Amino acid sequence: MNAPIIDPLQGDFPEVIEEYLEHGVIKCVAFNHRGSLLAAGCADGGCVIWDFETRGIAKEIRDSDCSAAITSVSWSKYGHRLLVSAADKSLTLWDVSTGEKIARTILQQTPLQARLNPGLSSPSLCLACPLSSAPMIVDFDIDCTTLLPVSVPEMPDVLAPPQRSKCPESNPPFSPAAACFNKCGDLVYIGNSKGEILIVDYKSVRVLALVSASGAAPVKNIVFSRNGQYLLTNSHDRTIRIYENLLPAKNVLKSLEDLGKNIDGLDGIEKMKTVGSKCLTLFREFQDSVTKMHWKAPCFSGDGEWVVGGSACKGEHKIYIWDRAGHLVKILEGPKEALIDLAWHPVHPIIVSVSLAGLVYIWAKDYTENWSAFAPDFKELEENEEYVEREDEFDLIPETEKVKVLDVNEDEEVDIDTVEKDAFSDSDTSVEELRYLPAEPIPDTNDQQDNLVESIKLIEGQISASPASEEAGQNGHHASSPQAEEMGETRGKRKRKPSEKAMELQAEKAKPLKGSGKTVRAKNRAAFDQETDDSINGGDDDDDAYY
Repeated sequence: MNAPIIDPLQGDFPEVIEEYLEHGVIKCVAFNHRGSLLAAGCADGGCVIWDFETRGIAKEIRDSDCSAAITSVSWSKYGHRLLVSAADKSLTLWDVSTGEKIARTILQQTPLQARLNPGLSSPSLCLACPLSSAPMIVDFDIDCTTLLPVSVPEMPDVLAPPQRSKCPESNPPFSPAAACFNKCGDLVYIGNSKGEILIVDYKSVRVLALVSASGAAPVKNIVFSRNGQYLLTNSHDRTIRIYENLLPAKNVLKSLEDLGKNIDGLDGIEKMKTVGSKCLTLFREFQDSVTKMHWKAPCFSGDGEWVVGGSACKGEHKIYIWDRAGHLVKILEGPKEALIDLAWHPVHPIIVSVSLAGLVYIWAKDYTENWSAFAPDFKELEENEEYVEREDEFDLIPETEKVKVLDVNEDEEVDIDTVEKDAFSDSDTSVEELRYLPAEPIPDTNDQQDNLVESIKLIEGQISASPASEEAGQNGHHASSPQAEEMGETRGKRKRKPSEKAMELQAEKAKPLKGSGKTVRAKNRAAFDQETDDSINGGDDDDDAYY
């Protein structure tokens, strides 16, 4: 947080709904690495990407083979790829820049959540959590899936070859397990139905460590903070737990192997629990002790200073915000619509939440004007005061400041090449990152105009063929329907405001004229009418549109 410039009595977290986004019925959302793009999955099987700065739609992605609701969307680390999971059991990998489909696969169970490997620049490897199956690694390059263990007894000391198949057999139904990659993408953390956290090497399909949680309640959600220092779990006992990650940021596998070698006299589960105690330690627990409510889509803020969770109660849109110390600092109350998903912006204090009605609400901080933050000597006055200025107050260099002129070395070279590293960025500068999408204007087509002209001709033909139009024609009048007149007005040019010359003629018309009044008024009237007709029908190109 920017502690020096923030009011100490206010936290750097959202407070009010700033606006909302609407595009069909939205089911899930996800920010890219920088927070410049927001992807959302719709109920009709399509995806939309917003430019979050302009709040305009940057791209729409739709698979003709998918019409089921989207269950999750996930960005690659550098934003070039987007993974979409749907209720028709499909996983689709997209190229964001071109909008082309890279790969698509069908699972045996509906994937509730899918995440791309964050350690790869162009990942074709993802982690999927199906509805009634163990979490699995899906490799799009070879169209292969690998089931991961959800408990230790399933993986004895003598390991069988990992289960790899193009269509894995469905297992007996059990409570779905939650899983996520660590920051580097070389380990998978799995929360099972026993309340345990398994640390798995997905390449060798081995459980390296085990962490037991108090209460032994099934884990519904598991997610790492952006910096990888904290792990969050959401359990069925209505408690959100925060664990501190004790492993180093790099060479994690080697560190785990060293921990296992240094432990003697223990084998099996006890050894894994001992290693697990040196990997994760319980930091905080969050729960509502009064209502005992369940939580939806809990996550960290971009800087990891805040923890947010949505209420799972029907008919209310409430978001709870805690600090890492465990104090509830804010409850955001939205419309009377259930909350189904939310995400915190990676950089700014902004939350986006998805309602059951399919709207995306944007929560932002309610900033108040505090001019003293820019000028410490600024003083707000309730009423005007008489002020006597100094003799040299408005001089170019006041006498009182002449002695304060600093010695500036004008010969010192200014470094304009070095780029300071973004505090929230862990990107590799050698890899180009997709931050924005180019605008794709939709050209105007003449099809609608041609259809409009044809419909007008058809209506005029019907009118001319009617008895009423014949009678009107005999009387010297032209009959037209209100629809034709209205459509004709639509086809006509935009109204233009009269030119300055027409306005002058109109002013002269109102003045009494001397001499031959009839002749002058007739000339002015004719000139005014001609100028007005030219201004409205043709007009000068420089005139602005007038409505």
